[in-house]
Order: sequence, then C-alpha cells, then structure tokens
Amino acid sequence: MDGEVILRVNNLQTHFHTDEGVVKAVDDVSFSLRRGEVIGIVGESGSGKSVTNLSIMNLIQTPPGKIAGGEILFHGQDILKMNSKQIREIRGAKISMIFQDPMTSLNPFLRISTQMIETYRLHQGLSKKEAREKAVQMLSLAGIPAAEERIDAYPHQFSGGMCQRVMIAMALSCNPEILIADEPTSALDVTIQAQILDLMRGLTQRFGTAVILITHSLGVVAGICDAIYVMYAGRIMERGLTGDIFEDPRHPYTRGLIKSVPRLDKPNSERLFSIPGQPPNVVDLPPCCPFFPRCPDVRDICKTRYPGEIDYGKGHSASCWALPSRALPSRALPSRALPSQA
Repeated sequence: MDGEVILRVNNLQTHFHTDEGVVKAVDDVSFSLRRGEVIGIVGESGSGKSVTNLSIMNLIQTPPGKIAGGEILFHGQDILKMNSKQIREIRGAKISMIFQDPMTSLNPFLRISTQMIETYRLHQGLSKKEAREKAVQMLSLAGIPAAEERIDAYPHQFSGGMCQRVMIAMALSCNPEILIADEPTSALDVTIQAQILDLMRGLTQRFGTAVILITHSLGVVAGICDAIYVMYAGRIMERGLTGDIFEDPRHPYTRGLIKSVPRLDKPNSERLFSIPGQPPNVVDLPPCCPFFPRCPDVRDICKTRYPGEIDYGKGHSASCWALPSRALPSRALPSRALPSQA
C-alpha cells in the first residue's frame, strides 16, 4: 500500500523473567503500519501476537515482563522512551485496543454510559452532556439498537456480540489513528463473527483508521487484511500481502495453518489437517529454527542455526532453510536481517 508509515516496530524484544528462565515472548520482531492499512498477525496460542501489541501499548507488566530491546516509533517518536503522561495522551486517543474477551474487558460494576463518557471527558475535554451525546452516536454506529436507552445498561445486560460492539464503539470513540484488535471474534459464534468483522471494516474505513488484527485464524484475516505476518515462538516466520500468502505460502508453518482451515470445496469425508506436535517451550530457546520438531521439510541445519529471511519481492519474505522447490528466492538476506519496510 501507498501512504504514510505511522507506526514502525524495529527489532522488538519483550522478555519475561521466570523461575524456569527467560521467556522470550517476542524475539526480534519488526514490521510497519501505514495510514488506513489493515494488517493481520497470525499464529497459534503462545506465538507472541498479543505480547507484541501489548508492548506497542506499553502495557507489559514489570516485573516479570520487560521490553529488552528495540524501538516502537509512532510518527517517528519512540513510545518506549515516553514518560507516563505522554503515553496516557496517546493510549486510547491515538492508539486504541480491543481486548480479547469482551465480557471481561468491561467493568461489570459500571454502566456502559459511565465507561464511555469517561473516555470522551479524559481525552477530548467534553462536558458530561456532550460526552453522552457522542457516546450514544457511537453506539448507534456500532449497531446497538435503541442506543439512547441502552447506554445506561450494565455489561451483564448485553450479549457477547453486543458487548463486543460496545468495545468497538469505545475503541473508536476518539477517532484513533491505530486500532489494535486482539482476537475480536474468539468468543463469538460464526454468524456474529461475520457481523463484527463487517462492522470493524466499515467503521475503520469510515474513520480512516489503521488496524492491527490479532488472530489464530487465517480465515478471519482473509477478507479484511491487506497484509499478513505469521508468528511462531516469538518471531515472524513469513510476511507478505494477503493474496501472496494464500496463493503462494513459502514457510511450512504457514502452509500448515492454511491447510488447517476447513474448506467448503473439499469433500466432507476428508480429514481436517492438523500440524503435528505442540508449540515449543520458549524458555531459553536454542539459536535454531523453533519449528523444526514439527516441520515436514526439516534439515540438519534447521537444528543448529536460525535461517535468514528470504526476500521474494513485493514485501513477501520467509525465514526457512527448506525452501519450496517450485519457487527459488530472488535474493537471500543475511541471518536475522530484515527487508525494507519503507
């Protein structure tokens, strides 16, 4: 996509110090986000998706967590070097986040009106009456029927889908430049999932908001994201435009994720594919490819060295020693190097 890069994450490292050792939840992750762009960060549970985005929001609990290295540049300013006052001015107003479970993200003891009005008054300095009017307007845009009456309800009086609509309305209430959505459809049934994704797509396009969508499902990102980043064991294994990732996946892990998605054009009798084995324990991982115990194309070198990133052009790259025979790399990057994000 063309457009101004508003967020750039460079070599981010987020570690957690435990009794068992250092958990490298995010290990040398880099990516960029342009104005109005929608990117998806995909991977199994424990791959580092949520920790990456909590790091962007500067919400890593210390201790045991610590951002050990890298930089997070928002309009050229490093969020990691900001003081608490500067971060509060950005968080919620410029960069907003929808957390994973809508039923537990809302305060059960406070009315919806109280929780929404607080955001407007804090970040926009509106009066209570003005804040309430804007809150009702956002709830209506988010598809809440009779918003003027229901704004005074408590969260337990809403269904899971309606709570998620409230969370989206709250996240977009101050017209942020970036919206981070952490598994926004995980607790919802398939029909409501589609409605929520359509709602997010429509509202973010209306407000011109860039989106980072975190999910374990490639089916979710297929119809909404411009680009996809596939994470495993704290690292990005493959990145590229959505069409390129689905049409020509290069990394064995990406191919496994795609094969794991149910297909309507396949016979019902065919057994759904699953990637063998379990994700690795990320405590003190050895300097090799973390996917090798589960990889069908494993080689001896995979067990001793981490692969460099192979650039296929058009922003499509993958880190793998066992390249697909049908596609040769245009050039090989040195180990741990990154393609240009400009």
